[in-house]
Amino acid sequence: MATERLISPTETSPVEEHANWALRPKTLDEYVGQPDLIERLLIAIQAVKSRQDAASDIEHVEQLEHVLLHGPPGLGKTTLAHVISTELGTKVHTTSGPALARGTDLVAVLTRLQPGDVLFIDEIHRLPVAVEEFIYPAMEDFRIDVCLDTGLNARTVQINCAPFTLIGATTRAGLLSSPLRSRFGITHHLKYYAEHELVHILNRSANLLKMSASDQDSSTLSQIAERSRGTPRIANRLLRRVRDYADVRADGQLSDSIVDAALQLEGVDAIGLDDLDRSYLSTIRKVYNGGPVGLEAVAATMNEDTGTLEDVVEPYLLQIGFLARTRRGRMLTQRACEHLGLEKLPASFTEEPLI
Repeated sequence: MATERLISPTETSPVEEHANWALRPKTLDEYVGQPDLIERLLIAIQAVKSRQDAASDIEHVEQLEHVLLHGPPGLGKTTLAHVISTELGTKVHTTSGPALARGTDLVAVLTRLQPGDVLFIDEIHRLPVAVEEFIYPAMEDFRIDVCLDTGLNARTVQINCAPFTLIGATTRAGLLSSPLRSRFGITHHLKYYAEHELVHILNRSANLLKMSASDQDSSTLSQIAERSRGTPRIANRLLRRVRDYADVRADGQLSDSIVDAALQLEGVDAIGLDDLDRSYLSTIRKVYNGGPVGLEAVAATMNEDTGTLEDVVEPYLLQIGFLARTRRGRMLTQRACEHLGLEKLPASFTEEPLI
């Protein structure tokens, strides 16, 4: 169920992934948001290019420091990897942590790299320990140590690989081992986007989708941005749904009422909550009197998986202050009751410190 949610920050299908590629920025000038990271990358890339131009040895290749990007899904980590590759004028090779099950899988990828190329590993926290042992010398000395045979006949063969830049992306930086994390020269946490940044992104996407100038009214786009949970991927998804609704029901003309009607049809309210979010909050208020209540009890009442509620539903509700995690369980806040039009909590209700 979580993968089908309109406001899910993860990719929902290969079709959507293909549609998103058409909307992604190609250069740092086109990239919106994350100003601190963009400035750091601009300086680092310009420094690499200047040293490359000044090098007397034409065969000498300067490479960018290894980059680690971490943060919630949908904020542009994959996009940044391709943007960095474009700015460097090199090729990007994409893989993921689960795909590199054995050390030989990594060796095959590294030996295909050309000098200065970018290797992008998504979900890098899921790299097996055995593969990490191969990647350490590759990141530091651009060589691969391959052990042949075992026992008394064991010997190590060193294979040189071209200088490259590793860009790792993860939603759970805490799961990275310390030796791996320490080998990245640039580490940055991607933050959620402000509403004005999302409006800028939506304006650009509307141009790429060939929507008319009247469709790009800032008030209309702001309505979509408010429902996007600070995530560009969700913003672009909502924009495509609104465009489809407008093409069928309003001759392609957008307005505040059309946006509201289109997203109400999808079950997304004014602050980006969907049916699952509202059901979760209503269950805690109506069945458990606002809490505290254990997650397992709520999941059983809703006939939902506890992992879905904890990983997919709760993070945003905690972020906007609609839910509190206490030592005794989950508790609703007055703000949540007011938004959903539910009966207010008892006057004696007090929130305990979050854990």
